[in-house]
Amino acid sequence: MIKPLLILHLLLFVFTANAQVYPVVFYNLENLFDPADDPLTDDEEFTPNGSYRYTDKIYNQKLHNMAYALQRAGTDKNASGAALIGIAEVENNKVLNDLVNTSELKARNYKYVWYNSTDPRGIDVALLYNPAVFKVLASKQLSVRKGAREPLYVKGILAGDTVHVLVNHWPSRREGSDETEYKRRDMAAANRRMIDEIRRTNRNARILLMGDLNDNPTDASLTQELGSIADANTVGNNTMYNPFTSIYASGRGTAVFQRKWDLFDQVILSAGFVKYKGLQYAGAEIYDRPFLRQENGKFRNYPFRSFRGTYWNNGYSDHFPVVVYLKN
Repeated sequence: MIKPLLILHLLLFVFTANAQVYPVVFYNLENLFDPADDPLTDDEEFTPNGSYRYTDKIYNQKLHNMAYALQRAGTDKNASGAALIGIAEVENNKVLNDLVNTSELKARNYKYVWYNSTDPRGIDVALLYNPAVFKVLASKQLSVRKGAREPLYVKGILAGDTVHVLVNHWPSRREGSDETEYKRRDMAAANRRMIDEIRRTNRNARILLMGDLNDNPTDASLTQELGSIADANTVGNNTMYNPFTSIYASGRGTAVFQRKWDLFDQVILSAGFVKYKGLQYAGAEIYDRPFLRQENGKFRNYPFRSFRGTYWNNGYSDHFPVVVYLKN
């Protein structure tokens, strides 16, 4: 009987350890539209008669692909999956309802916080959360320039601690990195104002900023405007800890442009997660498992994206997800 008891104790230990880990995921879902034409937005490309030939069949497959990736992310540390999931490039609440009710995610009973943004294409950010571990207390959109995909702010209780979450999708570099830098610095400044407002009430507040920032961890929008730094030991009340800075320095990334890796997708933490008792930072990773990678050809190991040009590729996204682990 010794051996079975030993196995049981080991299993109980693993279960207890896993139950104390809370994965936080961010994922850019690469144009998760519904096929209907919204007359108020520029979404005509993603309709059955649009350039992407975006039919109900493609939409449903896209939903299941995205849901499968979200189902898997974080399960290495907690079999129940992510406690919080920030997402970008979702069109509306219909898409969100369809996503959380897929066969892959329905059992987790995810709820979401979402506001319609002023983005001309109609793509928004949202926060999915597991109500078994996270309780929403308040939420709002941050005020930024019109059309800039307003950041989402959510305040809630996770593992007994108050947590403030900012979900972002900053302006792209499509018109040139230097030419659009001011737009991303403006977004960083808007987030920084919210962070400072939270800290005026509680300087030790636990704040998570996540998103597709369209800038790398070493760019000025993050290091200067936001105050993100690479060293957890020196993070203070006027700075934020960015665990993805060292990952980026190793040459890894979440998206590829002109054969060069960028690490635009990040989760950044306040000092409350690294210096004080309670809910603590316990690791970060790019979730780039083999099923999310292109298997062969000249794009081997790049993100296995949904579309190649305007043709359905039956993949996932042109970005990898990222995960931060919190532990109580």
